[in-house]
Amino acid sequence: MKAAEGVTEGMKLHDQMAWVGAMNSIRNRAEEIVLRDMIYEEDAV
Repeated sequence: MKAAEGVTEGMKLHDQMAWVGAMNSIRNRAEEIVLRDMIYEEDAV
């Protein structure tokens, strides 16, 4: 997800708040995928 969205270490150096927001978004989506697929065993979207 990080590579697909262009979130890089360079972004972290130049715009830390945007980097943090992007990483939080990626983490939240990844957590939802894990919960849906492994915990609740629902069909993939």
